[in-house]
Amino acid sequence: MLRSTFLWLSERRGVLDFVKRNGLARRVATRFVAGETLESAIEAGRVLNARNITVSLDLLGESVSSPEETRLARDAIIRTVDGVATAKLDGNVSVKLTQLGLDIDTALCAENMRAILDRARESRTFIRMDMEGSKHTEATLRLFYDVLHPEYDGLTGVVIQSYMRRSAKDIDDLVGAKARVRLCKGAYAEPPDVAFQERADVRASFSRLMRKLLEHGDYPGIATHDEVLIGETVAFAKERGVGADRFEFQMLYGVRRDLQESLRWQGYNMRVYVPFGTHWYPYLMRRLAERPANVGFMVGSIAKEAFGRR
Repeated sequence: MLRSTFLWLSERRGVLDFVKRNGLARRVATRFVAGETLESAIEAGRVLNARNITVSLDLLGESVSSPEETRLARDAIIRTVDGVATAKLDGNVSVKLTQLGLDIDTALCAENMRAILDRARESRTFIRMDMEGSKHTEATLRLFYDVLHPEYDGLTGVVIQSYMRRSAKDIDDLVGAKARVRLCKGAYAEPPDVAFQERADVRASFSRLMRKLLEHGDYPGIATHDEVLIGETVAFAKERGVGADRFEFQMLYGVRRDLQESLRWQGYNMRVYVPFGTHWYPYLMRRLAERPANVGFMVGSIAKEAFGRR
């Protein structure tokens, strides 16, 4: 119930306008979003790097409606790539193809991605293409296979969501193509014929796909805060002799920081996804939908703020 409510709220513009005007809500969001500027994201990256945690910077924002908007997003992402290189961050950059015109024209999107990857190639900055809702899955993968992977081999990779019913075949295909894959559960509302609805089914799918990636993948990113799945990943890697240098765990900024530190101290590679930008509201709602326990943090923050004013 909570999950569907937060996903619904993530798409309500009226709620968005109210929340973005609310100073307290903005302060709560800073737990999960590094800030609204590239400079704030780079500073967050420096702090994480100092703890031997790598990062992936993500400029928040999704579907745009005009070619000009895609070019603005492209230029902002190129500035992010440059910022990572200039600051000498141990990190990469994540992008959403709908920001770059996937809903407008595939050729336009490919042109924008080439511009980003051409700049990224200069500093060898890896670019991760995030996966969005199911209506974009096929187009994202086609662009990857037909254009980006052949032209920029080793410089870009994709994300696969374990709750999608198609993901087992997608993983097989990506492993065969020697593609870099980030595996996560998925956070968009999808119908039952497209995605698993029960938590146990999503977890079981993640476990199966994780095993395939650890054995046959090219430095996969295992992106989860689920302690059961983390335990399974560690156990399977040890059982099959998969060294800690052959994969990495990935987590979200501000979520399960205790686990981030614990896994790093155990010798595992850890990367934190660092979102930034003014479009933080839909992202925040999806994070709460993924992990309703985060609501407790928000409520606690609001209570402290209220008592602090007395």
